[in-house]
Amino acid sequence: MKKICFIFLFLSLNIFAQEIALLKYNGGGDWYANPTSLPNLIQFCNININTTLKLKPATVEPGSLSLFTYPFVHLTGHGNVVFNDSEVKNLQNYLNSGGFLHIDDNYGLDQYIRKEIKKLFPNTALVEIPAAHAIFQQPYSFPNGLPKIHEHDGKRPQAFGIFVKNRLVLLYTYECDLGDGWENAEVNNDPLSVREKALKMGANIIHYIFNN
Repeated sequence: MKKICFIFLFLSLNIFAQEIALLKYNGGGDWYANPTSLPNLIQFCNININTTLKLKPATVEPGSLSLFTYPFVHLTGHGNVVFNDSEVKNLQNYLNSGGFLHIDDNYGLDQYIRKEIKKLFPNTALVEIPAAHAIFQQPYSFPNGLPKIHEHDGKRPQAFGIFVKNRLVLLYTYECDLGDGWENAEVNNDPLSVREKALKMGANIIHYIFNN
């Protein structure tokens, strides 16, 4: 019965508005990194893939009931992330009842976030998402999978996911840094081609959420 209530809250609140959110987590990491990234992604999606997202993203905490009002929640940063027991339960309910969490490693997040993902899904493996997956196909084609935006350690970019009943509910982008590519041009001095590639991949994520 509780799960049904969560599903109803998530669906009913999202009929009236499309809004995405940034996750404000505990642990000391800079959850607020890349302040221009989500607004730029929203603007790109509204112009290019006909979404009607509110121009300013919300900020939400992992233990808040308002989490269920957002179909897409973004987590980024460079440092430590900690979810307590009640936050884990709330995030689990959110993801199992239609929500989507995108975790974007802004460099230095990996060693911390993997253990928190394990808390959320102790019995489900984090698996690499193949290039043939729908998230890389529309509306923009990425035949080689996740694009490389920033070098970090020079490793290949990887997209990892958690699937629940064949639905992708958690996307973890590693050695890529989409969020830096979404930022204002002057922040990282990325060329237009790199920023467009990052924004198009972000648009694919948003498109996937609203069409699957």
